[in-house]
Amino acid sequence: MPQKLKPKRPIRPPQAQRQRPGEEWRMKPLPESEDLTRRASGKLDGKVALITGGDSGIGRAVAILFASEGASVAIAYLSEHRDARETQRQVEAKGRACLLLPGDIGSRKVCEQHIRRVVREWGTVNIVVNNAAEQHPQERLEDISEKQLERTFRTNLYSQFYLTSAALQHLKAGDVIVNTTSVTAYRGSAHLIDYAATKGAIVAFTRSLAQALGSRGIRVNAVAPGPVWTPLIASTFSPKEVSTFGSDVPMGRAAEPWEIASCFLFAASSDSSFMTGQVLHPNGGEIVNG
Repeated sequence: MPQKLKPKRPIRPPQAQRQRPGEEWRMKPLPESEDLTRRASGKLDGKVALITGGDSGIGRAVAILFASEGASVAIAYLSEHRDARETQRQVEAKGRACLLLPGDIGSRKVCEQHIRRVVREWGTVNIVVNNAAEQHPQERLEDISEKQLERTFRTNLYSQFYLTSAALQHLKAGDVIVNTTSVTAYRGSAHLIDYAATKGAIVAFTRSLAQALGSRGIRVNAVAPGPVWTPLIASTFSPKEVSTFGSDVPMGRAAEPWEIASCFLFAASSDSSFMTGQVLHPNGGEIVNG
């Protein structure tokens, strides 16, 4: 039997954004990107990380956390320049460099350009975080157009193939890849069928790539968040749905981005040195048996 979730209830102001994937600076309340009580310990000293979707949401929180642990950070994003500059400001406040990489990562050419730019800037890349995604709710499968289907797969899945393929020319033993999948890969979503399909494919991609790269000493893991308060939510759902988002999970709320970022740090650091092909599940208590 599927796990029964709580009834939904309002937990934040109704709001909406017309532009997708959304802009963090417009959200009320603003997502929390950093655990201000946390003490850094140099887990990523000297590393170079490239994070897609790093301008906001989970990607921003991961960028800030990686920087606090000693990594130089490049963030790839579509066109949300204001959010990207704020992420850059917060990364630089940690004493680390931050490279901004705008462009559509659904294009192989753009992904290859991003990798070349990072390597030109810092000489290498050690951590690839494939995090960027988009979603477009539809009431019926028949309402998903060919254009939407291709767009969702290009952003969510093709980009992971393209970016990882380009990065593998530079990754070496001890380096890591961390992919963002979703709780929807395990429980499905009636109104996000194409999105959930990409997230299921990412789980299989992670497991298969881990097997392919194990002999090269490159680890590949994934994180499958449940509800998280990010611009993707405010730009995707109706104002009423946004106001109740996350209230139906056992913990009764959506996560703040910093609560998810720690999973990426674990996967990117030597703390997870004997893990590959695995998925972490910060989802507020949903049991997915994955």
